[in-house]
Amino acid sequence: MKSLPISPDNPWLAPLAGYSDLPFRMLCRKRGCAVACTEMVSVKGLKYDGKGTKALLATSEEDTPLVVQLFGGEPQDYSDTMPHLIEQGYSFFDLNSGCPVKKVLKTGGGSALHLDPDRLVETASTMVRTAGEGKVGVKIRLGFMNGEDNYLEIARRLEDVGVAWITMHPRYAKQMFSGEADWTKLAVLKQSVSIPVIGSGDLFTAEDGMECIRQTGIDGIMFARGALFDPAIFARYLRLLDHPKCDDLPPFDLGKTMEEHINITREFDGSTRSFRKIRSILPRYAKGMDGIRTIRGRLTACADWEELIEAAREVSNLTCERC
Repeated sequence: MKSLPISPDNPWLAPLAGYSDLPFRMLCRKRGCAVACTEMVSVKGLKYDGKGTKALLATSEEDTPLVVQLFGGEPQDYSDTMPHLIEQGYSFFDLNSGCPVKKVLKTGGGSALHLDPDRLVETASTMVRTAGEGKVGVKIRLGFMNGEDNYLEIARRLEDVGVAWITMHPRYAKQMFSGEADWTKLAVLKQSVSIPVIGSGDLFTAEDGMECIRQTGIDGIMFARGALFDPAIFARYLRLLDHPKCDDLPPFDLGKTMEEHINITREFDGSTRSFRKIRSILPRYAKGMDGIRTIRGRLTACADWEELIEAAREVSNLTCERC
C-alpha cells in the first residue's frame, strides 16, 4: 500500500492507550473503520526490550492499514528502533506529540515536544528519513500552555521535512481533556498547510464527525472516546454519508457487539488479565442506555468468559436508543 486513505469518508480509529489493541481494532474495522492506530508505543521500551512493549504491536493480516504510534523524547531512539519495525512489516508511523499524561511528559515525549519545537521537528524528520515518503504523520495539540499556540509554526515545519499528514486535537496540553475542543483552529490549520489534516477531539457521535468536517473543511476525522463508547460510530458516520460501504456492515446491536468483542479478545488472548480488561471495557458501551447501572453491575460481576457472554446476550434484549 503506497499511501493511507485520508478523506471524509474514511474515518480513522485513534491510538487509545489501554484500549486500541488488536481485538478492539478488528471490532472497529468490521464496522467501517478505514485506518486504525496502535496504542502508543515507547521507542525507549522497544530499544531496551521493555516488558509489555512488544505486545502492543500485535497485529494480523486483516489488521490493515495500520499506523504504529510512537512516543519518546530522543530522536536517536527512533532511528535505532524503526528499522527493526520496518523489517517486521510495519509501514506507517505516527509521532505522538499530543499526549498530556505525566508519565509520557517525563520522557520528553508527547505534548512536551511542543515546548521544544526544534526537537519535535528533528524527531519527525528522523522518522521520515527512516520510513520513507508518505509513511509518517504527527499528532499535535494547539500548544502546551493555554493561549501559547505554536501549532501553525510546528505544522509548517513538519510539512517542510516531509511529514505526510497531521492530526490535531485542538486543545492545549494543560487542558488535558477539559473544556471544549476548538474546531475553528482545525480550519485555520487546514488553510495553512497543503498536506492532509485529520481532526480529533470531542467527536463523541457520528453527527459530531459530520459537523466537524462541515465546519472546518479538514481532510478526515479520527474517532477516539466516541469509539470507546460506541464501536459502531464508524458505521453510523458512514450511514450519515449514505456511503455504499454501509451495505456490507453489520446491523446495530449493542449486545452482539459486546459478544463479538468478548470472543475476539478470548481468541486473541484468553488469559485472566485479558478477561479483566475486557470486563472493564464493556460497561463503557452502555452509556446512554436505560438501566445503565444494572447493566454495568451485571457485566462487572461476571466471573468467567461464559458469564460475560451471557451478560452480553441479555443486553441484546434491552432497548437502546442508539440502536
